[in-house]
Amino acid sequence: MSWRVVIVSSRAKIELKLNYLVIRAEETKRIFIEEISVLIIENTGCAVTVSLLEALWKKKIAIIFCDGKRLPGAQLLQLYGSYDTSTKILIQTHWSQEAKANVWREIVREKIFNQSACLRRIDAVVSDQVYSYALRVLPGDETNREGHAAKVYFNTLFSDSFSRSEPCLTNSCLDYGYAILLSAFARTVVANGYITQLGIFHRNTFNEYNLACDLMEPFRPIVDHCVLGFSIDDYELSKEQKLMLASILTSDVSIDESRHTVLDAISIYVKSVLEALEANDVSRIKFYRYEF
Repeated sequence: MSWRVVIVSSRAKIELKLNYLVIRAEETKRIFIEEISVLIIENTGCAVTVSLLEALWKKKIAIIFCDGKRLPGAQLLQLYGSYDTSTKILIQTHWSQEAKANVWREIVREKIFNQSACLRRIDAVVSDQVYSYALRVLPGDETNREGHAAKVYFNTLFSDSFSRSEPCLTNSCLDYGYAILLSAFARTVVANGYITQLGIFHRNTFNEYNLACDLMEPFRPIVDHCVLGFSIDDYELSKEQKLMLASILTSDVSIDESRHTVLDAISIYVKSVLEALEANDVSRIKFYRYEF
Protein backbone atom coordinates (compact mmCIF):
# COMPACT_ATOMS: atom_id res chain seq x y z
CA MET A 1 0.00 0.00 0.00
CA SER A 2 1.34 3.46 -0.92
CA TRP A 3 1.62 5.81 2.03
CA ARG A 4 4.89 7.74 1.78
CA VAL A 5 5.07 11.39 0.72
CA VAL A 6 8.64 11.89 -0.53
CA ILE A 7 10.08 15.43 -0.69
CA VAL A 8 13.46 15.97 -2.34
CA SER A 9 14.82 19.34 -1.11
CA SER A 10 18.53 19.18 -2.02
CA ARG A 11 20.28 18.93 -5.36
CA ALA A 12 20.30 15.25 -6.33
CA LYS A 13 20.11 12.64 -9.03
CA ILE A 14 16.91 10.64 -8.75
CA GLU A 15 16.71 7.33 -10.55
CA LEU A 16 15.15 3.87 -10.64
CA LYS A 17 16.98 0.73 -9.54
CA LEU A 18 15.37 -2.66 -8.92
CA ASN A 19 11.95 -1.10 -8.27
CA TYR A 20 13.42 1.36 -5.79
CA LEU A 21 13.50 5.13 -6.07
CA VAL A 22 17.13 6.04 -5.47
CA ILE A 23 18.11 9.57 -4.40
CA ARG A 24 21.83 10.25 -4.87
CA ALA A 25 22.88 13.40 -2.98
CA GLU A 26 25.40 13.79 -0.15
CA GLU A 27 23.89 10.54 1.06
CA THR A 28 22.17 7.87 -1.01
CA LYS A 29 18.63 6.94 -0.03
CA ARG A 30 16.48 4.13 -1.42
CA ILE A 31 12.67 3.96 -1.15
CA PHE A 32 10.52 1.09 -2.39
CA ILE A 33 8.26 2.46 -5.13
CA GLU A 34 5.21 0.52 -3.90
CA GLU A 35 5.31 2.60 -0.68
CA ILE A 36 5.20 6.00 -2.44
CA SER A 37 1.98 7.95 -2.92
CA VAL A 38 3.42 11.37 -3.80
CA LEU A 39 6.86 12.55 -4.96
CA ILE A 40 7.61 16.27 -4.58
CA ILE A 41 10.79 17.57 -6.21
CA GLU A 42 11.59 20.95 -4.62
CA ASN A 43 15.08 21.64 -5.91
CA THR A 44 15.35 22.81 -9.54
CA GLY A 45 18.88 21.38 -9.62
CA CYS A 46 17.60 17.78 -9.46
CA ALA A 47 18.11 15.40 -12.37
CA VAL A 48 15.42 12.74 -12.83
CA THR A 49 15.64 9.73 -15.16
CA VAL A 50 12.80 9.03 -17.57
CA SER A 51 12.80 5.37 -16.57
CA LEU A 52 11.92 6.44 -13.00
CA LEU A 53 9.18 8.77 -14.20
CA GLU A 54 7.71 5.96 -16.31
CA ALA A 55 7.69 3.59 -13.34
CA LEU A 56 6.01 6.23 -11.17
CA TRP A 57 3.27 7.22 -13.62
CA LYS A 58 2.45 3.57 -14.32
CA LYS A 59 1.87 3.17 -10.58
CA LYS A 60 -0.30 6.33 -10.67
CA ILE A 61 2.02 8.05 -8.20
CA ALA A 62 1.58 11.83 -8.06
CA ILE A 63 4.72 13.67 -9.22
CA ILE A 64 4.97 17.37 -8.33
CA PHE A 65 7.69 19.73 -9.55
CA CYS A 66 8.39 22.96 -7.65
CA ASP A 67 9.59 26.28 -9.06
CA GLY A 68 12.61 28.37 -8.06
CA LYS A 69 10.73 29.52 -4.95
CA ARG A 70 10.18 25.87 -3.94
CA LEU A 71 6.43 26.15 -4.46
CA PRO A 72 4.46 23.55 -6.46
CA GLY A 73 4.40 24.66 -10.09
CA ALA A 74 3.62 21.61 -12.24
CA GLN A 75 2.81 17.92 -12.07
CA LEU A 76 3.16 14.88 -14.27
CA LEU A 77 -0.02 13.01 -15.21
CA GLN A 78 -0.69 10.06 -17.48
CA LEU A 79 -2.35 10.87 -20.80
CA TYR A 80 -4.65 7.88 -20.37
CA GLY A 81 -5.36 6.61 -16.88
CA SER A 82 -7.90 3.91 -17.71
CA TYR A 83 -8.49 1.34 -20.45
CA ASP A 84 -11.89 2.92 -21.23
CA THR A 85 -10.79 6.56 -21.24
CA SER A 86 -12.50 7.28 -24.60
CA THR A 87 -15.85 6.07 -23.25
CA LYS A 88 -15.44 8.01 -19.99
CA ILE A 89 -14.64 11.26 -21.81
CA LEU A 90 -17.72 10.82 -23.99
CA ILE A 91 -19.81 10.35 -20.83
CA GLN A 92 -18.15 13.41 -19.29
CA THR A 93 -19.08 15.63 -22.25
CA HIS A 94 -22.73 14.53 -21.89
CA TRP A 95 -23.20 15.25 -18.19
CA SER A 96 -26.52 17.12 -17.98
CA GLN A 97 -26.72 20.68 -16.68
CA GLU A 98 -29.20 19.48 -14.08
CA ALA A 99 -26.81 16.79 -12.81
CA LYS A 100 -23.92 19.26 -12.63
CA ALA A 101 -26.02 21.85 -10.80
CA ASN A 102 -27.25 19.31 -8.25
CA VAL A 103 -23.80 17.83 -7.65
CA TRP A 104 -22.25 21.28 -7.31
CA ARG A 105 -24.88 22.16 -4.68
CA GLU A 106 -23.86 19.12 -2.63
CA ILE A 107 -20.14 19.85 -3.00
CA VAL A 108 -20.57 23.47 -1.90
CA ARG A 109 -22.82 22.48 1.00
CA GLU A 110 -20.28 19.95 2.23
CA LYS A 111 -17.43 22.44 1.92
CA ILE A 112 -19.34 24.98 4.03
CA PHE A 113 -20.31 22.30 6.57
CA ASN A 114 -16.61 21.47 6.96
CA GLN A 115 -15.71 25.15 7.25
CA SER A 116 -18.27 25.43 10.05
CA ALA A 117 -16.76 22.40 11.80
CA CYS A 118 -13.28 23.92 11.48
CA LEU A 119 -14.53 27.10 13.19
CA ARG A 120 -16.42 25.31 15.98
CA ARG A 121 -13.65 25.50 18.60
CA ILE A 122 -12.71 29.06 17.66
CA ASP A 123 -16.09 30.77 17.63
CA ALA A 124 -19.25 28.71 18.00
CA VAL A 125 -21.51 31.65 17.09
CA VAL A 126 -19.73 32.29 13.78
CA SER A 127 -19.59 28.55 13.18
CA ASP A 128 -23.40 28.45 13.38
CA GLN A 129 -23.60 31.44 11.04
CA VAL A 130 -21.43 29.69 8.46
CA TYR A 131 -23.47 26.50 8.90
CA SER A 132 -26.63 28.44 8.07
CA TYR A 133 -25.16 29.41 4.69
CA ALA A 134 -24.86 25.72 3.80
CA LEU A 135 -28.55 25.18 4.45
CA ARG A 136 -29.44 27.81 1.84
CA VAL A 137 -27.30 26.57 -1.07
CA LEU A 138 -29.34 26.23 -4.27
CA PRO A 139 -28.57 24.00 -7.28
CA GLY A 140 -25.49 25.44 -8.97
CA ASP A 141 -25.07 27.72 -5.92
CA GLU A 142 -26.92 30.45 -7.82
CA THR A 143 -26.89 32.83 -4.83
CA ASN A 144 -23.15 32.32 -4.17
CA ARG A 145 -23.47 31.03 -0.60
CA GLU A 146 -19.92 29.69 -1.04
CA GLY A 147 -18.52 33.21 -1.46
CA HIS A 148 -20.50 34.65 1.46
CA ALA A 149 -19.40 31.81 3.74
CA ALA A 150 -15.75 32.11 2.65
CA LYS A 151 -15.49 35.77 3.68
CA VAL A 152 -16.84 35.14 7.17
CA TYR A 153 -14.85 31.92 7.48
CA PHE A 154 -11.38 33.24 6.56
CA ASN A 155 -11.78 36.49 8.50
CA THR A 156 -12.66 34.50 11.62
CA LEU A 157 -10.00 31.86 11.04
CA PHE A 158 -7.08 34.24 10.54
CA SER A 159 -8.02 37.93 11.01
CA ASP A 160 -10.50 40.60 9.90
CA SER A 161 -7.84 42.05 7.60
CA PHE A 162 -7.00 38.72 5.97
CA SER A 163 -7.67 38.34 2.25
CA ARG A 164 -6.99 35.35 0.01
CA SER A 165 -5.88 37.75 -2.73
CA GLU A 166 -3.11 39.41 -0.69
CA PRO A 167 0.45 38.00 -0.78
CA CYS A 168 1.46 36.81 2.70
CA LEU A 169 2.97 33.76 4.36
CA THR A 170 -0.43 32.45 5.46
CA ASN A 171 -1.59 32.43 1.85
CA SER A 172 1.65 30.78 0.78
CA CYS A 173 0.99 28.00 3.29
CA LEU A 174 -2.59 27.61 2.10
CA ASP A 175 -1.55 27.60 -1.55
CA TYR A 176 1.11 24.95 -0.90
CA GLY A 177 -1.40 22.69 0.84
CA TYR A 178 -4.06 23.26 -1.81
CA ALA A 179 -1.53 22.44 -4.55
CA ILE A 180 -0.77 19.10 -2.87
CA LEU A 181 -4.50 18.34 -2.70
CA LEU A 182 -5.04 19.41 -6.31
CA SER A 183 -2.31 17.05 -7.47
CA ALA A 184 -3.97 14.13 -5.69
CA PHE A 185 -7.36 14.99 -7.17
CA ALA A 186 -6.00 15.43 -10.69
CA ARG A 187 -4.25 12.07 -10.47
CA THR A 188 -7.47 10.41 -9.29
CA VAL A 189 -9.59 11.99 -12.04
CA VAL A 190 -7.18 10.74 -14.70
CA ALA A 191 -6.92 7.30 -13.07
CA ASN A 192 -10.70 6.98 -13.45
CA GLY A 193 -10.48 7.69 -17.18
CA TYR A 194 -11.75 11.28 -17.20
CA ILE A 195 -10.02 14.52 -18.17
CA THR A 196 -9.35 17.34 -15.73
CA GLN A 197 -10.11 20.20 -18.13
CA LEU A 198 -13.92 19.75 -18.24
CA GLY A 199 -15.33 20.80 -14.90
CA ILE A 200 -18.69 21.00 -13.16
CA PHE A 201 -18.53 24.64 -12.06
CA HIS A 202 -14.99 25.81 -12.89
CA ARG A 203 -14.77 26.71 -16.58
CA ASN A 204 -11.59 28.75 -16.80
CA THR A 205 -10.13 28.40 -20.30
CA PHE A 206 -6.61 28.66 -18.88
CA ASN A 207 -7.11 26.15 -16.06
CA GLU A 208 -6.30 22.59 -17.09
CA TYR A 209 -7.52 21.29 -13.72
CA ASN A 210 -11.12 22.56 -13.69
CA LEU A 211 -12.68 19.25 -12.63
CA ALA A 212 -10.03 18.58 -9.97
CA CYS A 213 -10.62 22.11 -8.59
CA ASP A 214 -14.35 21.37 -8.39
CA LEU A 215 -13.93 18.07 -6.61
CA MET A 216 -11.35 19.17 -4.04
CA GLU A 217 -13.51 21.93 -2.49
CA PRO A 218 -14.79 19.95 0.55
CA PHE A 219 -11.21 18.92 1.41
CA ARG A 220 -9.79 22.45 1.59
CA PRO A 221 -10.75 22.98 5.27
CA ILE A 222 -8.30 20.20 6.24
CA VAL A 223 -5.49 22.37 4.87
CA ASP A 224 -6.95 25.46 6.56
CA HIS A 225 -7.03 23.64 9.89
CA CYS A 226 -3.40 22.55 9.48
CA VAL A 227 -2.22 26.09 8.63
CA LEU A 228 -4.16 27.51 11.58
CA GLY A 229 -1.81 25.59 13.86
CA PHE A 230 1.33 27.10 12.31
CA SER A 231 3.43 29.78 13.93
CA ILE A 232 3.66 32.36 11.14
CA ASP A 233 6.84 34.15 12.22
CA ASP A 234 9.16 33.74 9.26
CA TYR A 235 9.23 35.04 5.69
CA GLU A 236 8.85 31.68 3.97
CA LEU A 237 7.52 28.19 4.61
CA SER A 238 9.80 26.04 6.72
CA LYS A 239 10.73 22.50 5.80
CA GLU A 240 8.66 21.25 8.73
CA GLN A 241 5.59 23.19 7.60
CA LYS A 242 5.86 21.82 4.07
CA LEU A 243 6.20 18.30 5.42
CA MET A 244 3.11 18.75 7.62
CA LEU A 245 1.09 20.03 4.66
CA ALA A 246 2.25 17.18 2.43
CA SER A 247 1.49 14.68 5.19
CA ILE A 248 -2.18 15.70 5.15
CA LEU A 249 -2.62 13.07 2.44
CA THR A 250 -1.68 10.33 4.89
CA SER A 251 -3.82 11.55 7.81
CA ASP A 252 -6.96 9.63 8.77
CA VAL A 253 -10.58 10.44 7.95
CA SER A 254 -13.84 8.49 8.04
CA ILE A 255 -15.60 7.66 4.79
CA ASP A 256 -17.87 4.87 3.60
CA GLU A 257 -18.27 3.66 7.21
CA SER A 258 -14.57 3.01 7.79
CA ARG A 259 -11.24 4.76 8.42
CA HIS A 260 -9.02 5.67 5.49
CA THR A 261 -6.14 7.98 4.70
CA VAL A 262 -7.08 11.23 2.97
CA LEU A 263 -5.48 9.86 -0.20
CA ASP A 264 -7.71 6.78 -0.17
CA ALA A 265 -10.73 8.89 0.80
CA ILE A 266 -10.11 11.06 -2.26
CA SER A 267 -10.32 7.97 -4.49
CA ILE A 268 -13.58 6.82 -2.87
CA TYR A 269 -15.13 10.28 -2.96
CA VAL A 270 -14.11 11.10 -6.55
CA LYS A 271 -15.46 7.82 -7.89
CA SER A 272 -18.77 8.42 -6.08
CA VAL A 273 -19.12 11.94 -7.50
CA LEU A 274 -18.42 10.72 -11.03
CA GLU A 275 -21.11 8.06 -10.60
CA ALA A 276 -23.52 10.69 -9.25
CA LEU A 277 -22.92 12.89 -12.28
CA GLU A 278 -23.57 10.05 -14.70
CA ALA A 279 -26.75 8.91 -12.90
CA ASN A 280 -27.92 12.39 -11.78
CA ASP A 281 -28.24 10.94 -8.29
CA VAL A 282 -26.54 12.92 -5.51
CA SER A 283 -27.32 10.19 -2.97
CA ARG A 284 -24.38 8.26 -4.42
CA ILE A 285 -21.84 10.82 -3.21
CA LYS A 286 -19.69 9.65 -0.29
CA PHE A 287 -18.29 12.48 1.80
CA TYR A 288 -15.57 12.20 4.45
CA ARG A 289 -15.65 13.10 8.13
CA TYR A 290 -12.63 14.66 9.85
CA GLU A 291 -12.01 15.56 13.49
CA PHE A 292 -11.20 19.28 13.28
